[in-house]
Amino acid sequence: MYVILDIETTGGKYNEEGITEIAIHRFDGHKVVDKFISLINPEKEIQPFVVKLTGINDKMLRTAPKFHEVAKRIVEITEDAVLVAHNAQFDYRILRTEFRRLGYNFERKTLCTVNLSKELIPDMESYSLGKLVRSLGIPVSDRHRANGDALATLQLFKLLLAKDSDKTIIKSVIKEGTMGELSTRQIDLVEQLPTETGVYYMHDKEGEIIFIGKSSNIKKRVNKHFTGTSNVARKLQKQTRRITFEKTGNELVALLKENEELVRTKPKYNGHPKKVLFSFGIFKKENKDGYLSLYIDKTKAAENTISTFSSIIAAKNFMASITSEFNLCGKVNAISQAKTNCGNYEDGKCLGACLRKEDQSTYNERVLAAIDKYSLHHKSILIKDKGREIGEYSAILIQKGEFKGYGFYNLNHQINNIHILETIITKMKGSQNANHLIETYLRKRKGLKITELD
Repeated sequence: MYVILDIETTGGKYNEEGITEIAIHRFDGHKVVDKFISLINPEKEIQPFVVKLTGINDKMLRTAPKFHEVAKRIVEITEDAVLVAHNAQFDYRILRTEFRRLGYNFERKTLCTVNLSKELIPDMESYSLGKLVRSLGIPVSDRHRANGDALATLQLFKLLLAKDSDKTIIKSVIKEGTMGELSTRQIDLVEQLPTETGVYYMHDKEGEIIFIGKSSNIKKRVNKHFTGTSNVARKLQKQTRRITFEKTGNELVALLKENEELVRTKPKYNGHPKKVLFSFGIFKKENKDGYLSLYIDKTKAAENTISTFSSIIAAKNFMASITSEFNLCGKVNAISQAKTNCGNYEDGKCLGACLRKEDQSTYNERVLAAIDKYSLHHKSILIKDKGREIGEYSAILIQKGEFKGYGFYNLNHQINNIHILETIITKMKGSQNANHLIETYLRKRKGLKITELD
């Protein structure tokens, strides 16, 4: 559990500042579950430059609660949570100072989004909150007010969690926490997992990931692990101390994340990931009559294939589908073994290539159109799909036929601006397997919005 914090102060000498406004959003890693926002009467004057910066003046604070009146609420909303702030050292120091004046020792773990941004989004021009979120296309309102800055920090933190492919943030939080044997509370936590699409991670007492899975219903899948009787299930039941998850909004992002993280993390209970996820491919060649022929063959490489398949049945079904869709010839594509014309010719679906009645260049144009539609080779495109919540979308980036990564966006200008797009994308390593997963998904899901990039 995290609490996103932002504080505005009176300014003045070090450790003599007073709080004028506070905003706290309790965030479970996926959604805000509680929040507290309030002006605070600091019982001292605000420095003129601060009034000019924030717009908060002494008159606004005369009827606001004093810190001791809201202290209990702050303790409660931050309990058992990690404080997250932009320049966390400042906000945490101010908060501890106020509590110390009340004779209370306020202690919480902290994460700083400045330090995290430098690590996960290197080479940015500036890491000040305003310039950083602007460069990332994150909308911000009420700048230099506690809630405006807290909401911007929350969106930034969501992006950082998505970019944290090695799970260093979560692992550090888990390892520092007191973890015992699986308790009723932890089992209840499993019961509260979402019924949505995403990737889940099972951690041991050291915070290390021991199993990674993906599902269209995370809660249902994890429950199977905890009720299973296999050797792996029993080991997971015994050793799991924490379950974390990432919603992906759609199956394709979940597939790509699971594929890459299994290769990189190698959790001990997932077994060895397959080097190649496909075994068959569709290829093209020119036959003796000058027609481009599509054919199926076994393959362990995707470089020269039009598309790849995990089974011969899937390859044959796809071949039949595109032959029909593009009025191609079953005999030219070796689907029909007829000695004269193919069956599609009699049905009017083949235009006569099997009898050499159709012009080769006209026929070959349709073959190339089919290849262009269903193959990623040399393409630079964005695949847009559902996001993790209403109003959000996912974008999967392909450049020159290679998968580059994915990101989430709310506003079209974030993906129409190539500089913002490259920044919000969580980079991933392209591979033959990644392309296979993407092509397979596109064959199954019709109507996805695809945008060609220059």
